[in-house]
Amino acid sequence: MLKSGPDREIVRSYPYRSSCPSAVWGDLIKDARTDLYFAGYTNYFLWLEQPNLVEGLRRKVEAGCRVRFLLGDPDGEVTRQREAIEDVALTVSTRIRITLEHLARLGPLEGLEARFSAPQDATNHVSLSVFRFDRDALVTPHLARQVGHDSPLMHLRAQEKDGMWSRFTDHAEELWGRGTPVSSA
Repeated sequence: MLKSGPDREIVRSYPYRSSCPSAVWGDLIKDARTDLYFAGYTNYFLWLEQPNLVEGLRRKVEAGCRVRFLLGDPDGEVTRQREAIEDVALTVSTRIRITLEHLARLGPLEGLEARFSAPQDATNHVSLSVFRFDRDALVTPHLARQVGHDSPLMHLRAQEKDGMWSRFTDHAEELWGRGTPVSSA
């Protein structure tokens, strides 16, 4: 079936983020040339699923690709609330701190940026993850009591002005604009 309407921006959908093959993530990271933006609340799973991601991101930055991470504040109120909701051993704050540890391994690099979402945006951030790879995006709307890997995922590709891709990536950019810099990246 040929898509011709607004849904043509939907490349694929998955009932669970974890059902999206890690090769899709790896290819999107590898193929991005100008912009990688990881706006998941913890971004923790990336370090597990993508082999040698630290060095891969270093090469991206050195090649001129802008790499950004938007994280939740590990000490924030929304993080504590989310931990109570999820009630899992690997807490939200621990997952954020693991990402911070990996980012610190990259050291300060021109083109690598990390921010915490602003306290007033944390509820919006924890409920929606947007991962941008140039003109592709993987978007996860988090379901009420589900951890990220159990929530659905959509693979979107920019096709039109004000389409789904733009709506989600504009949302992530708005959160980025109010975020506060992380000093470890």
